[in-house]
Amino acid sequence: MKPALAFRQPYYPSSWQALPNGEVIKKAIEQELAPWWQKFFGYHLVKLGALSSEIEISNCTINHQVSISGKSSLADVLGDIDDLPLQEHSVDVCLLSHALEFSLDPHHVIREANRVLIPNGYLVLTGFNPLSLVGLNRLLPYRRSKTPWNEHFFSPMRVKDWLHLMGFEILADQRCLHSGLTGKLSTDTLNSSWHNFAKSYLPALGSVYVIVAKKRVLPLTPIKPKWQIRPEFNPVKVTTMNTHRESVEHNKKTPKSR
Repeated sequence: MKPALAFRQPYYPSSWQALPNGEVIKKAIEQELAPWWQKFFGYHLVKLGALSSEIEISNCTINHQVSISGKSSLADVLGDIDDLPLQEHSVDVCLLSHALEFSLDPHHVIREANRVLIPNGYLVLTGFNPLSLVGLNRLLPYRRSKTPWNEHFFSPMRVKDWLHLMGFEILADQRCLHSGLTGKLSTDTLNSSWHNFAKSYLPALGSVYVIVAKKRVLPLTPIKPKWQIRPEFNPVKVTTMNTHRESVEHNKKTPKSR
């Protein structure tokens, strides 16, 4: 297994237009996440990264939504997603859309999102699935040197392992876009017989994964010990031989009453 830490600075795209068929990917993600926004409750929702900033969220019960990015002009706060300018346990929902494959240290990015999330908060992750047609493009010499094929793709299973180690509960692991995402995709292409067949019978081979996880924090309840401290030890006084002899002589000298 390759290490998650990148050995060079990845190129993080400033918008979806910088990716092949970026607008198609963005719309597919929005369609997959549409039923989830109305299930989240809280006060603050944060979009982490330039790509997350462009994801449209509708019918969400959380009105206060903030975008944090160092590149996007749509960002409300300028900052790095691996060093968030937020307090611990201050966010209800975090959206990380296609950020891990373009991060120098994806572990640290997830840890930062975990730090700012409140207990029982939600983390939404999207990314490219290497076990799909998109992953096969990385094997072609004339494509693996271009964005995004030259970056490190992480499988959904590996991402879920990271989340499990941090105490997250996986609520959903969905796939979309059973396509290599090369060339110009149209609505007819996405509705082709192959795409419908793969969506029905090969759902795990979708090119884009969408993971929804909930942060679980177990309360620490103090348990009282069942044992009790024993009472203080009091030594028993034992009659010595001298004391016994004096008691016998005293009884002999004392006359018996009739």
